[in-house]
Amino acid sequence: MLAAMSTPPLRSSSQATAVTRDRGDACPGTLRLHTADDGALARVRVPGGVLGVRQAEALAEASRRLGDGDLHLTSRGNVQVRGLADGCGGELAESLDAAGLLPSAGHERVRNIVASPLSGLDGRGLRDVRPWLSALDTALCASEAARGLSGRFLFALDDGRGDVTALDADVTVRAAEDGGALLSLGTAGESLAVPGEEAARAALTAAETFLEAARESGARVWRVTELPFQDGLLGRVRDRLAAVGVDSVSRGRAESGTADAEGGPPPGAVGDALCVHVPLGRLTPLQWRELTALAAAAPSRELRLTPWRGVVVPVRGLSEERTADALARLSVTGLVTDPASPWLRVGACIGRPGCAKSRADVRADATKSLAAAGEAGLPLYWSGCERRCGHPRGERIDVVAVEGGGYELSRSAPGRSPRTAAMADPSRLDAALGEITPWTTEKPHDTDPLTHTTRTPRTR
Repeated sequence: MLAAMSTPPLRSSSQATAVTRDRGDACPGTLRLHTADDGALARVRVPGGVLGVRQAEALAEASRRLGDGDLHLTSRGNVQVRGLADGCGGELAESLDAAGLLPSAGHERVRNIVASPLSGLDGRGLRDVRPWLSALDTALCASEAARGLSGRFLFALDDGRGDVTALDADVTVRAAEDGGALLSLGTAGESLAVPGEEAARAALTAAETFLEAARESGARVWRVTELPFQDGLLGRVRDRLAAVGVDSVSRGRAESGTADAEGGPPPGAVGDALCVHVPLGRLTPLQWRELTALAAAAPSRELRLTPWRGVVVPVRGLSEERTADALARLSVTGLVTDPASPWLRVGACIGRPGCAKSRADVRADATKSLAAAGEAGLPLYWSGCERRCGHPRGERIDVVAVEGGGYELSRSAPGRSPRTAAMADPSRLDAALGEITPWTTEKPHDTDPLTHTTRTPRTR
């Protein structure tokens, strides 16, 4: 329960995004299914993307028995089960609850937490954020106030490398070099330095303070950046932390992700982990079995799903020979183990036939155009309509299906005028890309934010 206190009024913020909504949050979950063209859809929250082997097996069995058999990764490291038949919601919830995937019915849609997937595995982070993850999820499920959060509200726990900081979550906690943590809200330019052991409590306090501010605003807002009056929100958080004995100091905002942090772990062997990318985020039963079997043979017996539609399997102690064999087996199933693969630059919404709003089978078109996409030098995201569901953060090329057939390509970046091109057929992707890339101001050589390799822009 939040302590009662006098709080200053919030002032108008230029960073606020005007939001007008005439209905409540319809974000799907495990207990609230969404009806799609290919059947009902369940979105299973997986805080930090961490799944034990038993939980991974339960998800696969539920999809096999009740859905389309595949598992679909989201841009927040969660899992969707699609193709569900009418009336199976209760059976699905019961099976996932038995596996520990539904610890609180009242909080199941608000357990949206991303965490640095390689934390504690490659020696690069400032600290292992797993204790923060466990503490925050437990505190979140114990908070009555937190039930009021939207299914879109996002927490991020960054181990200091800057990967999930770049996702612009509503509440971000990033490890600091002094052993403490930096707490920031939305895209605000200020943060609070708090003791490392209080990181989870600070994150929950920030979320509860947001809820109070949202009620005061009188607007139906779901994200921090949507508050019409948000200046002073961090100050309120600081006051509430002080009331419960947590010291905090105002600081500048933690730096965003670096070029080699954004885009997630590169495929292959990284430290004490094996990493793979999942093309278009869709895992087949065979791919999931191979990943689960690899995890079951490792000491930690877990998988970590990433916000970049990848999977990390901790494999501490695996020999070089067994590592090579495991990567080969995963590659044979169609999972990406090569950091130079063009699949790392290609994403897509569900498209037809799964979505009634989609104007095209964007996944099929993206697959057919993969070779040309690999030369684009920037991520390509294919969308069946202007909503661009699931699109990534940062600079990219949007490929959006238009009425009457074909696509429109657009590329934009801060400080540059948008560039667009029309494409009547996906087979013409190469020509369309030539119209919008490269910008003449680009450097001859730069670092690809997704593959972590040096690239040379195409010339025509």
